[in-house]
Amino acid sequence: MNAEEIREYCIKKAMTEESFPFDEATLVFKVCGKIFLLVSLDSAPLQFNAKCEPSRALQLRESHSSVVPGYHMNKNHWNTILIDGTVSRKLLQSWIDDSYRLVVNSLPRRERIRIEELEQKSI
Repeated sequence: MNAEEIREYCIKKAMTEESFPFDEATLVFKVCGKIFLLVSLDSAPLQFNAKCEPSRALQLRESHSSVVPGYHMNKNHWNTILIDGTVSRKLLQSWIDDSYRLVVNSLPRRERIRIEELEQKSI
């Protein structure tokens, strides 16, 4: 995946917005104001930070050389994924989905219901 493909994949998710709140090289995706993905546009290879359940984060780091503790993030809850060709597009997308879902599940009930309704309409 390249940066534009990641952007297109993320922006399709319900109530997602993108911005550059930190600098011009870090593209941030939020759902209801909460970050679920950060893409480092000036890194080579391209990389992104995704939220992850702590036990799963450790498991992914042990099984994939392209998954490391989250750069500048809480290393218990965030992984940095290097897009170096060793992981399939489908797996990268599943990690993005997991990150999005973790953040959505942490939102207040009324926001979760609103997102669920929007997701049902898009099916």
